[in-house]
Amino acid sequence: MTQPLTGRRVLVVEDESLVAMLIETILEDMDCIPVGPAASIDEGLRLLADTQDLDAALLDVNVAGQQIFPVADALKARGVPFVFSTGYGEGGLPDEWRGQPTVQKPFTEAAIRDALMKAMGVAEV
Repeated sequence: MTQPLTGRRVLVVEDESLVAMLIETILEDMDCIPVGPAASIDEGLRLLADTQDLDAALLDVNVAGQQIFPVADALKARGVPFVFSTGYGEGGLPDEWRGQPTVQKPFTEAAIRDALMKAMGVAEV
């Protein structure tokens, strides 16, 4: 049986290397293809510019002391769905980003899967 996220290319922007490795493992376990991880806003924007076929993104809200919103804006402009990850939950987001699929750290594989599926509008198989 094919997983609903098989083959999906997911951009990862996360500055904590252990968390980034965990996310990569979670994505690979779901048969996704991790793109990145990017450890800075600039690197995230560069990966986004260099990668044409992204299906989704997983964005740490606070990357190396900067807010991720320039990357979120670029993804939104391209129509690429994304999920925020933050230690503060959705309540820590500015008003204009509330309602965006968000996972609170520490997260589980199920939380990542459910949030990505919600963001991409993919139904459970």
